[in-house]
Amino acid sequence: MPSLPRPLHLIGAPTDIGAGARGASMGPEALRVAGLQAALEGRGLHVVDGGNLAGPANPWLPPVDGYRHLPQVVEWNQTVFNAVLDALRQGHLPILLGGDHCLGLGSISAVARHCAEAGKRLRVLWLDAHADFNTSALTPSGNVHGMPVACLCGFGPAELTRLAQMPGGGPALQPSQIRQIGIRSVDAGEKRFVHEQGLEVFDMRFIDEVGMRQTMLQALDGLDADTHLHVSFDVDFLDPDIAPGVGTTVPGGPTYREAQLCMEMIADSGRLASLDIVELNPALDVRNRTAVLAVDLVESLFGKSTLMRGPTIPSRSEPGGS
Repeated sequence: MPSLPRPLHLIGAPTDIGAGARGASMGPEALRVAGLQAALEGRGLHVVDGGNLAGPANPWLPPVDGYRHLPQVVEWNQTVFNAVLDALRQGHLPILLGGDHCLGLGSISAVARHCAEAGKRLRVLWLDAHADFNTSALTPSGNVHGMPVACLCGFGPAELTRLAQMPGGGPALQPSQIRQIGIRSVDAGEKRFVHEQGLEVFDMRFIDEVGMRQTMLQALDGLDADTHLHVSFDVDFLDPDIAPGVGTTVPGGPTYREAQLCMEMIADSGRLASLDIVELNPALDVRNRTAVLAVDLVESLFGKSTLMRGPTIPSRSEPGGS
């Protein structure tokens, strides 16, 4: 496995500005209490904790023109964008500690800008129970944590879609750059929009039918030395039986072993170059168990394996199975 960039750079973003429930603002500290830095350092990695970013408080107001807290969401995402881009330009591997998933907009916009500057291809793995491909026309809630993928692909308010300022003025991402894994809760209008835009979605039925191994072989297919792999890990990706500490639980998610295999195969690829950990809500957790599990899975992303053999990435043509 190729050596990872050093150091890993922790960036806390303590806000629930884009969410429909309060509490994700405490996520960064819960991950620290669960021993994230020590766990990664225990793997011989150099970790720098840059502390928490500062931003506006959550005013907890109803939507205005289809968006809740848009000025505050823009400010938080601009701050995240600047911090992640700065870490990347220093040669660090940024790990965004959320905070709700609207922050993936600032994080991935920064990664897209960095890839444009460095001449790298970008692949995003979106690990989530939700497609997050809503627009203000599709959802009455106005919660922006349900919209970041759409905004990254250019569908949303200009203040968010233009955050990355890509060469030529296009969106930060094309749908072909994203692989969504674990999806199991998509609104009817959002589902039509996902199909119209051609997102590649490995939903839970797909995982049930072919297994996590074949799912990840397909999601990781085509990565090479010129690919920057970004993982956006929404903790509600996991089944709520093992991860209750999220604001939007959806039954039927990946089991512990499926999640571990997912993370181990990402690690085996050797391409992980940036990471979001979002939507952890300690207010809804039980004795911080979800944060502890998240730390365990992130360790696997960085090379911890339950297997007694070396990593292998078979060809996609090999038989699937979990």
